[in-house]
Amino acid sequence: MAETITITDNRNGESLEIPIKDGGVDAAEWRKLLPGIWFHDPGMATTSNAESSITDLNGIDGILRYRGYPIEQLAEHSSYLEVAYLLIHGELPSQDELDNWTHEITHHTYVHENFRKRFNDAFHYDAHPMGMLTSSVAGLSTFYPEAKDIEDPEVRHQQIVRLIAKMPTIAAAAYRYSQGLPYVYPDNDLPYASNFLSMMYRVAKPKFEADPVLTKALDLLFILHADHEQNCSTTAARVVGSSHADPYSAVAAGCAALYGPRHGGANEAVLNMLNDIGSYDQIDAFIESVKNGEGRLMGFGHRVYKSYDPRAQIIKSVAHDVFKVTGQNPLLDMALKLEEVALSDEYFVSRNLYPNVDFYSGLIYQSMGFPTEMFTVLFAIGRTAGWLAHWNEMLEQNSRISRPRQLYVGADERAYVPMSGRSA
Repeated sequence: MAETITITDNRNGESLEIPIKDGGVDAAEWRKLLPGIWFHDPGMATTSNAESSITDLNGIDGILRYRGYPIEQLAEHSSYLEVAYLLIHGELPSQDELDNWTHEITHHTYVHENFRKRFNDAFHYDAHPMGMLTSSVAGLSTFYPEAKDIEDPEVRHQQIVRLIAKMPTIAAAAYRYSQGLPYVYPDNDLPYASNFLSMMYRVAKPKFEADPVLTKALDLLFILHADHEQNCSTTAARVVGSSHADPYSAVAAGCAALYGPRHGGANEAVLNMLNDIGSYDQIDAFIESVKNGEGRLMGFGHRVYKSYDPRAQIIKSVAHDVFKVTGQNPLLDMALKLEEVALSDEYFVSRNLYPNVDFYSGLIYQSMGFPTEMFTVLFAIGRTAGWLAHWNEMLEQNSRISRPRQLYVGADERAYVPMSGRSA
């Protein structure tokens, strides 16, 4: 028996049966019966704006899969560049495909000298790295005018490679500029995450040798942040991309959305919360204050997940490996205690408040020496592959330009009032 719903217009008794397909109903069918009547869904919390085969997210059961592969398996066995290939191309690469892909990206890490010298110098000395990253990505479009030829798959591929390759370079340059440090060129003998750490932290020495535990942890965090379905920044990138803007503009839109504290700033908020708690013996009192409505438990709960975020489980295990190298972060014991107390308290369990990806990621970033203003930049590096996968998929589907409707609640028609007749 086919799955359908029936809608009835009670004003005239007319009905229409609409099939349920892939968990959704076609709004175009709705319009046949009710033209000019719109769904009102602020935040699009119950509205699908895309058909996608990239990421499968089941928040009820805590499932996250890239192209069908569970995130747990990819985190254990893959590198970030392998996952990026999977997101873009739809399949895991063969060894030759991965080697060619890695070579392509590795040899596009440099940015044009005119861009590097002049663009960064336009910013104030204490500019936020995420603001610099967003502006820089948009500015890159002027160096690659051919990127506007989005109908050509080869041109699209070239820009995808360039963006994945150059994001760590721009990100590291933004950090160095904000710290008053000289620019460090990419070292194309290094893997992706190691090269980024080299551009961040190399001083005077011709080579930078990062601890393999730390590079593995950073590469893993890039994987976990690579995509997350139709989130705010991905939606922003798709909306801009739907106008057939170049991919640099679409990714810059994603960066701009991620810059907002509601989206990309949650792990920083976790650190601020732990610092505000102050000490291990204040955890119980803090929990009670949250239950009394006097504070917020940051890093718990998620717009989509109603169970334990699978990414949080992975990061939690990696955190211990990182701290063996960097030294124990004093906030970790507080975080573990906070999680233990919250997960045993019916108040939080009944509200589906489980740790999310941000709960432990900020602790890892801090222990690796990243300042808090770089946390969202790190998020953006990993998410670039996801933004581009959605942008490319949308163009292959020949999607329509985004144009949501609104419910107008303003004044009815009224006559113009001359200046002499207006009150203060």
